[in-house]
Amino acid sequence: MLAVMNIALPASTGRTFTGHTACPHDCPSTCALDVEVADGRIGRLRGARDNDYTAGVICAKVARYAERIHHPARLLTPRQRTGAKGSGSWREIGWDDALDLVAEAFVKAEARYGSEAVWPYYYAGTMGLVQRDGINRLRHAKRYSNQFDSICTNMAWTGWHVGAGRLSGVDPREMAEADCVVIWGTNAVATQVNVMTHATRARKERGATIVVIDIYDNATMKQADTALKLRPGSDGALAAALMHCAFRDGTADRAYMAEFTDDPAGLEAHLATRTPGWAAGITGLSVAEIEAFAALIGRTPRTFFRLGYGFTRQRNGAASMHAALSVPAVYGHWRHRGGGAFHTNSDIFGLDKQLIMGTASRDPAIRHLDQSRIGPVLTGDPAALQGGPPVLAMLVQNTNPANVAPEQRLVRDGLAREDLFVAVHEHFMTDTAELADLVLPATMFMEHDDIYRGGGQSHILLGPKLVEAPSTVRSNHVVVEELAKRLGVADRPGFGLTERDLIEDLLARSGRGTLADLEAGRWLDVQPSFEDAHFLKGFGWKDGRYRFRADWLNLSAPNTPPASMGGTQGPAASLPVFPDHAALDEPTNAEHPFRLATSPARQFLNSSFAETEGSTSRERRPELMIHAEDADRLGLADDALVEIGNRRGSLRLPVRVSDTVRPGFVLHEGLWPNSAFAGGEGINTLIGADSVAPAGGVAFHDATVWVRPV
Repeated sequence: MLAVMNIALPASTGRTFTGHTACPHDCPSTCALDVEVADGRIGRLRGARDNDYTAGVICAKVARYAERIHHPARLLTPRQRTGAKGSGSWREIGWDDALDLVAEAFVKAEARYGSEAVWPYYYAGTMGLVQRDGINRLRHAKRYSNQFDSICTNMAWTGWHVGAGRLSGVDPREMAEADCVVIWGTNAVATQVNVMTHATRARKERGATIVVIDIYDNATMKQADTALKLRPGSDGALAAALMHCAFRDGTADRAYMAEFTDDPAGLEAHLATRTPGWAAGITGLSVAEIEAFAALIGRTPRTFFRLGYGFTRQRNGAASMHAALSVPAVYGHWRHRGGGAFHTNSDIFGLDKQLIMGTASRDPAIRHLDQSRIGPVLTGDPAALQGGPPVLAMLVQNTNPANVAPEQRLVRDGLAREDLFVAVHEHFMTDTAELADLVLPATMFMEHDDIYRGGGQSHILLGPKLVEAPSTVRSNHVVVEELAKRLGVADRPGFGLTERDLIEDLLARSGRGTLADLEAGRWLDVQPSFEDAHFLKGFGWKDGRYRFRADWLNLSAPNTPPASMGGTQGPAASLPVFPDHAALDEPTNAEHPFRLATSPARQFLNSSFAETEGSTSRERRPELMIHAEDADRLGLADDALVEIGNRRGSLRLPVRVSDTVRPGFVLHEGLWPNSAFAGGEGINTLIGADSVAPAGGVAFHDATVWVRPV
C-alpha cells in the first residue's frame, strides 16, 4: 500500500517556445530534436530539419514523448520497501532520508566485505555523458566493484575492429549517394529510422537498389528491392560466398587489396570451397539469390554496407561482423563515394570524460563484474564474482536488469536476496524497481543539462534543460553528488561541479570549443574527411592494412575484457582466422528443436516506452511468431496459447502463425514488462548469460527452445 503525498509539479511559465535538444535513448541515431514547450509542458517533438543527418525525421515513439514525461504513473517521490521484496508494499520518504539509507547500506556492506561488496550498476537508459557516466565517479572514488560493459556492443565492435582497426566508417549521409545500399542485420525502420531516410533518398534520386539481409520479414525487409532472409547465425556463410564469387568472377578489386589489405592470396585460397552452393545449405537462401547478389555488388562500385547490431547477437556474432565487413574490402567498394561500410563512429569523437568519470581515482586492482552476468553474480557464482566477495549493495541507474538481462530467473533470484540492498533510480516502477529496497524518482532528459554524441552519425549535440522537473525528482548527477557528500569523497576530482561545469570541462579537454559555442550552434559535426572515413590513408592498424586474418586472441577493441577477466571470453580459439561461417550457435536437438530470436519492437526501445499507452496499444501484446508448417505440426492456430522453454525456464504466450519466419525458427518482438506474461516471467528467461567469444556479450538472438501447446 502507498499513501499519496501532494507533489509539487513544475510551475506554469506562461511561455511558449520551440526548444532544441537531442534524443537521449539507446539508439545510434541520437536525433536532433525540436520540442514544443507551452506553459512549462512538453508538446510534440519533431526531428530538426536543419540537422542533415536527422533531416526532420524521428521515430513515432519519441515524437509522442509528452505521453511519457507527463505520464500519470511516473514516479514522483522516493519509496522505501515495507514488506517482502516484490510484495508491492511501500512507504514514501523524503530525499534526505532516502539518500542516508543508501549511504548507510554502502558503508555497512564495505565494513563487512570491503569496498568491492558495493556494485554501482548502470547502462544506457540515457546516453548523456554526464547523467549516464557520472556514476563511475562515485565508483572510482570509493573503490567499488567495476562494471564490465558487455551487454550491447561487444560482438559487433570486436568483429569490426579486428578487421578495420578503428571504430569508424563511411559518413552515413553518403548512403544517399550510393547506387546500392545493403542494410545488413538491422531492422532500421523500427530501430534507426534515419538509415531509411538516406537509403530511400538514394533510391529516389539515383535509382539505387536497397538490399536487406535479415532473419525474418520485418518492416525493413518489406521496403527492400531485394530481401534475403537467412537462417539465424548464417551471415558469415553468405559473406564468404560473396567473396568467393568476387575472386571467381573477376569482380574482386585486386589492386585495392594489394594496397590496403593484409593477405588477399590467403583469403582467396581459404574461400576456394565457399561456393554459393555451400552457403545455400547453411543460409537457406537459393544459389540463384546468392549469385544475383554477388553480381549486383560486383557491378556496382558505389555499394554502401550499413552493418547493424542485430546479426551479431549470436554466439558467432563477432566472426559474422568481420566476414560481412570483409566484403567491401574484396570488392574495393571503399574507393568510391557512396561505397564502403559503416557500423559506428564511436572512435571519431575524442571526448575526454576523465572529470565526469573520476578516472584520477581509479584503482586498476579493483575487480570487474560482467554486467551481462548479473544473474550469476548476484546468486554467488564464484567465477562471476572473480573470486571476490558477494555483492551486498547496489545503486541501479539507467537500466532494468530484471527485465533486460539474460537468465532472468537468476537475476530475479539475486535481486530478491534479503541480504542485498538495492536502490533503483528510475522514471517508473520497472521490474527491477519492484524488487528494490528503495526507489528514487529520476528526471527525464528535458529536465536536466547533458551532452550527447551520435554513434550512428557524426554529431556532438547539446541537450539543455528545457522545462522544470517536478520538485520531488532528482537527476542522476544530483544523486551521485549527494552520495559523495555522505560517503566522504566529495573532495575528489569531478565532484562539486554542475552538469554545465562538467560539459564545459569535457569540451575544453577534448579540443571541441566551448559550451557557449555549442549552445549557439546546437551541435558540432566532427565527421572525418572522405579519405579518412574511407580508410584511403590506411586502416587503423600500424601497417594501415585491413586484416582478413583476424587475431581474436590479442584484442585491442573498446570494451575488451580486462586482464583480470582473462583478456578474452567464450571459445575465442574456435573463431575462424579468415572470414567464414563459425558454427558456434546453441545447437538444436530433439528436445529443443526450435531456434529463438528476441528482436526489438518498433514501439519500444529496450524496456523504455513499454509504460506508455501509445506504444503498448500499437504493439498489442507479447506473442510468438511461428511458421505455418510448424504450427500445423503442433496443432496450433492464431492466438493459441503455447508454453516455450529450455533448461533456463519456461513461459506462456499466444502465437501468431506467419510465414514472416522460417520453419524451425520462432521469434518474439519487443521487451514487454515481465508482468505482461502469464506467470510474470519475461522472454529473457530463455536467453543464456554465457559470455560470447571473444569479448563477451549476450547472444539475444541465439537460443534453442521447445514449443508445446497449452
